[in-house]
Amino acid sequence: MTTSPRYKTEAVPDGVKGPGVLHLHCALPLVRDKVVNHLQSSNWEHTANGATLSIRTPHDDLTSLVLPLTEVLSAWEQVEVRALFEPDGRGMQLNDYFAVDSLKNFLAKTLSGWLIDLMQNNRLTTVFQPIVHCKSSDKVFAYECLLRSMEQGEVIYPNRILDLARGAGLLFQLDMAARRTAIREAAAHGLTSKIFINFTPIAMADPVYGLRSTVEAVDELGLKREQVVFEVIESELIADVGNLRGILDEYRSCGFGVALDDLGSGYSSLNLLGQLRPDYVKLDRQLMHCVHEDGYKALIAQKLLETAQGLGIRTIAEGIECQSELDWLCYCGGDYAQGFHIARPASPPPLPTRAVTPSENSAAKVMRCAAAASTPLYLH
Repeated sequence: MTTSPRYKTEAVPDGVKGPGVLHLHCALPLVRDKVVNHLQSSNWEHTANGATLSIRTPHDDLTSLVLPLTEVLSAWEQVEVRALFEPDGRGMQLNDYFAVDSLKNFLAKTLSGWLIDLMQNNRLTTVFQPIVHCKSSDKVFAYECLLRSMEQGEVIYPNRILDLARGAGLLFQLDMAARRTAIREAAAHGLTSKIFINFTPIAMADPVYGLRSTVEAVDELGLKREQVVFEVIESELIADVGNLRGILDEYRSCGFGVALDDLGSGYSSLNLLGQLRPDYVKLDRQLMHCVHEDGYKALIAQKLLETAQGLGIRTIAEGIECQSELDWLCYCGGDYAQGFHIARPASPPPLPTRAVTPSENSAAKVMRCAAAASTPLYLH
């Protein structure tokens, strides 16, 4: 097995180095206030000139300044803010003004080195969340492997890492590093259940290499191929469904399973269900939230369950956060459940926090909830 990722470093932008001054132009007052509050709470030296903030960066590494900004500002706010870095010891030149870019692109460029360091030095880690049998939820069916990292004691969640990797052109490298980390840590914990590993198909710049290195990692670490299920995420961004189906067929031919995430979050995912024919499908957490109290959600979710079952696809409901949601799911024929009501993600892999098997009165509860909702729930 290859011991380190095949990084395409020639495609990685040069990182921005300090010390110097980072100038941020915040046209929207609300965005400016958010940045100012962050700078003040973090004791960053800065000056203000109208909508422009100038921040002194005394260190060579700007990570400690710019990484928190990925949390402080939303993606669209990062696009709205304009950024220009002025290094010490060199006056501003005419060409510098043409280098003004969105803060989002500046962050990606600046943090590309940080991302590579995460991957090369095994600073990525995995937490595990159990997926349980719906009607016997103290029995673990599988674990989803969830990407995490730590920076100065702060947990870095996958959405932030993915956004930065996308901006820096490092999605392929991150996808490979994350799946290797998941496989390695699942093997280290001796898991014998199925493991669900998130798969970003738009990152598959080299699917042949990705498949080969994954098979090598699984075989070398002693996992069974049939244990591993690749969960397609960010399905709304898929442009070439035919190409993805070809990739997934190759994964199936090697003995892996395939799951489609976030069914019910949009038409595109429902359309993909018929085209990709996954082994498992996950119902979106927003759809499942308070499904027992919302007749519209209940009708949609129940029809999705029926559709998947009619196609021979097993269903997993995400985001189960209370007993009533689990009762509804089990009464309506769901196969598996996942969520904080079962257990929070952790390492080592946690067992269900308590026995949450549906009660004998669950059917009556579901029927009462359906009767109270404005739209009837059709149960067959």
